[in-house]
Amino acid sequence: MPLVARLGSGIPLVARSREMTRLRAALDEAARGLAGAVLLAGDAGVGKTRLVDELASAADALVLTGRCLDVGETGLPYLPFTEALGQVREAGLLDISARPALGRLLPELALPVSQDSSGLSGLPSHLVGRRPEQDVGQLQLFDAVHGMLGDLAESQPVLLVLEDLHWADASTRYLLSFLFSRLRSQRLLIVGTYRSDDLHRSHPLRPLLNELVRLPAVHRLDLTPLSAIDARSFVAALADDLPDDVVLEVAERSDGNPFFAEELIAVATDGSGIPWTLAEVLLARIERLSPAAQHVVRVASVGGRSVRHDLLREVAGTDDVALDGALREAVQHHVLLVNRNEVYTFRHALLREAVYGDLLPGERVRLHSAYAARIAAMPDHRGAAAALAHHSLESHDLACALRASVDAAHEAQAAGAPAEALRHLEQALKLWSAVPAAERPAGVTELRLLRRASWVAGTAGQPERAIAFARSGTLLVDAEAPEEAAEMWRRFAQALQVLDGTEDEKYAAIEAAWHLVRDRPASPARAWVLAVWAAALRHDRKYTEARERAEEAVRDGRAAGAESAVADALATLGLLDEAATDVASARSHLEAAVACAMEAEAVSTELRARYFLGMHHYDLGELPDALRVFDEGMARAKETGLSWSSYGLELRILQVLTRYYTGEWESAAVAAEPPGLRVSSTVSARLAAAGTHVTVSRGEFEQAERLIGELRSDWHRDLQIALITGGTGAELALWRGQPELAVERITDAIEWSRQEGGDWALAGIRLAALGVAGHAEIAARARRRRDAVAESAAVGAGHELAEYARTTAELGSPRTGSMGPEGRAWLARVAAEESRLDGPGDPGLWRAAADGFAFGSVFEEAVCRWRLAETLLAADQRDAAITELRLADAVADRLGAVPLRDSVHLVARRARVALHAETTRSHVDPFTPRERSVLGLVALGRTNREVGEELYISEKTVSVHLTRIMAKLGASRRAEAVAIAYDRGLLEQPSFPDA
Repeated sequence: MPLVARLGSGIPLVARSREMTRLRAALDEAARGLAGAVLLAGDAGVGKTRLVDELASAADALVLTGRCLDVGETGLPYLPFTEALGQVREAGLLDISARPALGRLLPELALPVSQDSSGLSGLPSHLVGRRPEQDVGQLQLFDAVHGMLGDLAESQPVLLVLEDLHWADASTRYLLSFLFSRLRSQRLLIVGTYRSDDLHRSHPLRPLLNELVRLPAVHRLDLTPLSAIDARSFVAALADDLPDDVVLEVAERSDGNPFFAEELIAVATDGSGIPWTLAEVLLARIERLSPAAQHVVRVASVGGRSVRHDLLREVAGTDDVALDGALREAVQHHVLLVNRNEVYTFRHALLREAVYGDLLPGERVRLHSAYAARIAAMPDHRGAAAALAHHSLESHDLACALRASVDAAHEAQAAGAPAEALRHLEQALKLWSAVPAAERPAGVTELRLLRRASWVAGTAGQPERAIAFARSGTLLVDAEAPEEAAEMWRRFAQALQVLDGTEDEKYAAIEAAWHLVRDRPASPARAWVLAVWAAALRHDRKYTEARERAEEAVRDGRAAGAESAVADALATLGLLDEAATDVASARSHLEAAVACAMEAEAVSTELRARYFLGMHHYDLGELPDALRVFDEGMARAKETGLSWSSYGLELRILQVLTRYYTGEWESAAVAAEPPGLRVSSTVSARLAAAGTHVTVSRGEFEQAERLIGELRSDWHRDLQIALITGGTGAELALWRGQPELAVERITDAIEWSRQEGGDWALAGIRLAALGVAGHAEIAARARRRRDAVAESAAVGAGHELAEYARTTAELGSPRTGSMGPEGRAWLARVAAEESRLDGPGDPGLWRAAADGFAFGSVFEEAVCRWRLAETLLAADQRDAAITELRLADAVADRLGAVPLRDSVHLVARRARVALHAETTRSHVDPFTPRERSVLGLVALGRTNREVGEELYISEKTVSVHLTRIMAKLGASRRAEAVAIAYDRGLLEQPSFPDA
């Protein structure tokens, strides 16, 4: 046997010290609790795998690896995660009972049984409003993988290596995005590799990479070709017996690509000259094999990058002895590698591509046909249907490809991979008309395929395609099968409701569905048409019609045993009762909806009902009850693996806000995203926005400023992000003594709200209150400067904003039909802030505002009491002011509300008030009247000369007074003297401190 050149993996790593340093630093940071990800990019053969192998071999961590394969080579979605999970199980660290959804990744475990055995006719319950459709199985799987990695990282650092992401299936890409956007404090490093030279303009990985690199925990590392010097060092180390001129030629011809260099050396050692193209180089290695080994390698190339031994034996058609000899030769020549479970893998994907590309067309068809025959004859296993579809299509057996595509779609959906299910369904639809009716799969119709394709397209994040499939389906409906036709029209309406501007077509679709089943007996199809119709009518405030449809849906659903439709309609009735201000009936219907959905195991409908039940309590100011419902809802979402579903997210956001309002700030901060991190997804952005309440009110100003600034670019994702951060951004500016910035932020938020949410969004009342507060501060500063023009402008703008709030309260449309306690409290706050535009403020209005927030919003109540105390002191009602200051101070201390506490303490110092049990200290003014005048002007930033001019004394006299002042205060500089005077309450300063 000729000499076989050794591989680069057999020598020390050459010229990659910079890249290894960055990778090791990232792993060290992960070990310290700062999770991260590195995207390692480079051309094929440049050494990405060798680099991550080097990192993994020296890592003091649990190392998990997985590799993507080209579409068609495997029938398994999430393949790299399946491989990694297998390693977790082998290490004895996997508890499937704790996270059952992980079973979707294990091929040997049975997939969950769908409600419809064919996987084509049943549809999950719908979502109301313009929220994206979501696949429950996929959400549960994502949550389980995220939780498992977090659990593993608690006991030791975890290094997860995912190779060849340029071949990642769509579901793997979605899971990757999910994990990357949730890298926080886990001891986890994810390293992903991909071929940068394969990423053409329309490559599906490209937009994901553009999104991922914006995340703060994600870094890109480009692995460039070796330099000329490094290439020569690599070649010399790899083949130290080659003549120098050959070493130089190989190094030059390899263009710094280590894999190309290895293959060139293999040819050079054979003494047959060096070919020019990469394909020729790769095939030269194959041509050195015996004819029997070449045959086996060609057969293996049709099977994909990896192929099982038993399948290869059957397709190759050779006896075991001859096959073993051929495989041994291929392994010795570094063409194939032996993996676990008797699987042979090409050493590099480029080798397999070169061999497959060298096959003749007839040879390919024949081998694909042989693979299809063997797969069809084997016992059914996970991924077999997709592999059979691929080989049947390549061998032009369209009938078999159609049947296998339908089966593969069912399997992919059961595995929580809607994008792969869609790919298989699209293939089936393409083949449908080309396959004779007699050879099509039994029990499957084109209409069912279209309806299922519409659903999986929606859950795969492609709403336009979902609409297109559903619209095509409506053209095929048969009035002789009214229930099935109605289901198709209902699906069309569901697909349309996700997008704006489709209201007319949506109602036309629902009415078409109703026309088909109007005169039919009760059935699940009829009940669901009515439930969807009722929800759509309620969303558009057509309450009378909505109630009629919802009540009929409940009757039909109970008669037909469609409990999930009953639960959905009961939730709609509860919302209609709220709009009619029938509190008791609303609560009864919503609680019944929760119970009914739980009994029907309709988890999405259950979470929707829990969300609206919590909102019901929240809108009534019953915050403890609201928090109980939100906590129970989140517990159910976590239990069912739907923490990140649409309503799981809504429940979590309201859980954060309610805990903030009730003063449970620590748990609110835990439930929200950590502050100070750049965010990009809507999920993270909405949670981070909710968390800014705590961040600002605690006085974590630098983190809050950075986060609010970054969230500004996410306003387009969801109006609530703008409404929340517009307000918290203004509060931040006010606490920092920047009222002009506060007014600017409020103006921006109100304009955005009017543009995106209509002229009279009720959240505008809170924004207006903070804006009036900003104008009041600007007016007060102008009065101190005796700037009448600026004062008048601020006062006028403040009154105008207050009038906007009153008009919004009058013309806005509360969700429950009437404004709740929170809205009324903020309206009272507007009036109180407006009273400060012309002076110290009205104590009666501030007391009304404080009483308004007493429904449970403890921090806002304390803020109003602080302001009330100021107005009481100005009205010479000292004892009442002391009471309010002490109440506000107690809340600020309990919550850790540093800005409020400092402001309360400042007012107390000015008034010589003891906030705690000790008696009031009587302060003796240490300054003469002249010294006090000098110090006051210095505090305003005046120079000695300006002070002298204003007090009609010489600059030298000013200097003498300052010397005495600094001596009395123990200060060495004038700025220090001013600071000490403020701290001791010896100087007045603006109401909003410059924190």
